[in-house]
Amino acid sequence: MNIQQYTSDFLARLAQRDPAQKVFQQAVQEVVGSLAPVLERNPKYIKEKILDRILEPERMIIFRVPWKDDKGEIHVNRGFRIQYNSALGPYKGGIRFHQSVTQDSLKFLAFEQTFKNSLTTLPLGGGKGGSDFDTRGKSDDEVMRFCHSFMNELYRHIGYHTDVPAGDLGCGGREIGYMFGQFKKLNDNFTGAFTGKKPNWGGSLLRPEATGYGVAYFAQNMLATRQDSLQGKTAIISGTGNVGIYAIEKLTQLGAKVVGFMDYDGSIYDKDGVDEEKLAFLKDLVFTRRGSLKEYAAQFPKAQFRPGKKTWDIPCQVACPTACENELHAEDATALVQNGCLCVTEGSNMPCTPQAISIIQKAGLLYSPGKASNAGGVAVSGLEMTQNSMRIYWTRQEVDEYLQRIMHSIHDTCLDAAEEYGMKGDYMAGANIAGFLKVADAMIDQGLV
Repeated sequence: MNIQQYTSDFLARLAQRDPAQKVFQQAVQEVVGSLAPVLERNPKYIKEKILDRILEPERMIIFRVPWKDDKGEIHVNRGFRIQYNSALGPYKGGIRFHQSVTQDSLKFLAFEQTFKNSLTTLPLGGGKGGSDFDTRGKSDDEVMRFCHSFMNELYRHIGYHTDVPAGDLGCGGREIGYMFGQFKKLNDNFTGAFTGKKPNWGGSLLRPEATGYGVAYFAQNMLATRQDSLQGKTAIISGTGNVGIYAIEKLTQLGAKVVGFMDYDGSIYDKDGVDEEKLAFLKDLVFTRRGSLKEYAAQFPKAQFRPGKKTWDIPCQVACPTACENELHAEDATALVQNGCLCVTEGSNMPCTPQAISIIQKAGLLYSPGKASNAGGVAVSGLEMTQNSMRIYWTRQEVDEYLQRIMHSIHDTCLDAAEEYGMKGDYMAGANIAGFLKVADAMIDQGLV
């Protein structure tokens, strides 16, 4: 069989079947583009039609979420849960509250989550959920009313052995608390059916930091393959949510100097880098006051606020996109290459466009896809589930040691898979192949279900 023709026909059917789901198509194309040598060597995956089966989520749930604002006005949002693949374990993936949420975006995220969870070595399937509700500018009471309404439907479909959501963009500890409270009331039990809980009622230490820390650890592992490290490197990131803030923290602890970051309003260029005082201000600004980075520049006058601009033109050696999909374009990648960047480590899901990835890889930069390098969050979510099951708490040091081992294992798994299939050093191919193989083999073992 001509494998190139087989994959081409498969992608054509995908485009015909879901013509409006462009982001989902992009994610599938990225994975399938790495699988030709796997399919050539293992025709059983073609015989069993694994690509066709993985293409379809096991279940998609869409529901109405009515709620009242503080003025008594009624609003209606749309809620989703995509239970994508349970071959390796219960569905696991975050809940995203953002105006950009659609069935397409969540389907892509659930597809990515399936392979990301596979790479962690933990027994977790893939899922994702959320709503087009925007938490920005809402009071705590408004967020609570929305979360309770959201959970009034979602509680029917989740549970410790079925589907275990976590937080994601726009959904942090506050939102998890409100949803878990309603889930507990409706189910009349206290279970580990959510991760990302606060440590004083079932959460794991280091869970908020885990994704950002994992990004930094992965970058450190990548640089080590070239006998290098983060020590003395200049770094830039994009988003300033949980992932971005804690990536800044761990990159700094590992010896890098973070000189650029951004939010919805624009970007900061701080040539002196972020120190402990500046990081403490950032945490308060982002997590407590939910303010704009304009205030950072006002507080630290040597820093420059650049309205409406991204960070990618700032000279750096390490770049970590940590915001959202397709945020780093071809012109951004060209700027990184021209400015001497050595390493691009994705901290969000599919933040680089295909054209950007091509430019980065052709220039010989180290590049890791988000399904590998941002897996720290779901890894510690899995550890939170373990602690809940055992009714124990691990120390920060214990969780951090587990996290470092998991990120190192993912790093080596990607490199080993890439080399085995003739693409030495290609982290994207390695992540796609290793993630796919584990899921595909489990699906075959469990039969046509």
